[in-house]
Amino acid sequence: MGINDFFFKKIEQYNDAIALVTDRGEQIAYSELVCRADKLAQNVGRRCLAFLACKNVAESVIGYVGCLRNGIVPVMVSADIDVELLNNLLESYHPAFIWAPDDKTEFAGTKVYEDGTYHLYKTDYEEDYVLGEDLTLLLTTSGSTGSPKLVRQTWKNIESNTHSIISYLGIISTDRAITTLPMNYTYGLSIINTHLCVGARIILTEATLMSKKFWDLLKEQEATTFGGVPYTYEILKKLRFGRMDLPSLRYLTQAGGKLVKEMAEEFNDICEEKGIQLIVMYGQTEATARMSYLPWSKAKSKAGSIGIAIPGGRFSLIDANGNEIKNPDEIGEMVYFGENVTLGYAESRKDLNNPDENHGELHTGDMAKKDVDGFYYVVGRKKRFLKLFGNRVNLDEVETLLKKQEIESVCTGRDDHLIIFITNKEQEQKTIDFIVNHTGISRGGFEVCFIESIPRSESGKVLYSALKVD
Repeated sequence: MGINDFFFKKIEQYNDAIALVTDRGEQIAYSELVCRADKLAQNVGRRCLAFLACKNVAESVIGYVGCLRNGIVPVMVSADIDVELLNNLLESYHPAFIWAPDDKTEFAGTKVYEDGTYHLYKTDYEEDYVLGEDLTLLLTTSGSTGSPKLVRQTWKNIESNTHSIISYLGIISTDRAITTLPMNYTYGLSIINTHLCVGARIILTEATLMSKKFWDLLKEQEATTFGGVPYTYEILKKLRFGRMDLPSLRYLTQAGGKLVKEMAEEFNDICEEKGIQLIVMYGQTEATARMSYLPWSKAKSKAGSIGIAIPGGRFSLIDANGNEIKNPDEIGEMVYFGENVTLGYAESRKDLNNPDENHGELHTGDMAKKDVDGFYYVVGRKKRFLKLFGNRVNLDEVETLLKKQEIESVCTGRDDHLIIFITNKEQEQKTIDFIVNHTGISRGGFEVCFIESIPRSESGKVLYSALKVD
């Protein structure tokens, strides 16, 4: 298989089928999507690095498709990224072009092309780096903290993972997925990939689940599916999803963090009553998108499990010495093997030509156990990171950012709830303002607590275990 077999190079076969529907009333056929995507790429004119400022709008998808069809390597960032964080990434990677909404003045450069509400900007950065031969896509892995660390994905990674997801979800051309996640987030992007691959329809909207506009669009366009992180399901519960009349939905997906057993059981019951399937999954950007799924037939009996490895992949558990664990219910680090395991990280433009550092093997950093039937359960994290509403946040990076603001702090917490301990009460509001304004973490995702002093061991290491976390 060669690059010309990449599914993005063949989506014009769907011709007059509708690819994109927007909440602005647009309907864009595959033929038009390909035409506009390739025209954008022609204005870039060569293989290079480009920043894509992403929104759930047609122009954003057009930019993405144009890049992947034509060998342009996109760095996917949110259109609402903080200016400081954006500048950090731009200085680290020196993109040749930026594709961004016309109302975002922070994305500067010489305007060379426009399509709808987006403009293509040529930058003045020196291209003092080389792109790896198979490098296809760069995605951030650090959530909102602005680290320049990116995951290097190849077209083979995307191809493999896309077909695997299509296989176990049974995605077909008549499916209509409505967006609930940012397309610069690996989970949201995988939904776009899988539906474009089979000639299905994507309903694009920036409206949130809390908006009447979202539910009106879902009903009007007869969406068959959407995906969500654990926080999504908390919102659905508050909205009394069980009472909604949504006959077009045939399945829902969940990833981006652990769905607690009680919530999984509750939604399994709701979905069963509605004739909808809830497919719980597990993934990481380092594995392109997804590594496991829980078949609907096991949703009740294995509630709380991340399921089994996706087609073409496999898991192993290892102990602290790297030895494989074979006994059931014994906890170890979960290691994944598959063609969707990416090349490794880039921390600056100098890393964009690095070789494959993973060779199909990914140490996930998650601690898990396997039951007697071969189903996996994540029980904790090996490293200090947690997921806030689907975005992975490195606690050490948050502490470093606060330290730069002369705020002494230590961070801990659990998924969807970051706890920041500070030693100066007078800095509470400063801490809140900085986190909200400079990281993108919402106010509801964290709390700030006061402690007299940071607990440390004799060697000076922070004793995180001594911090009280309810």
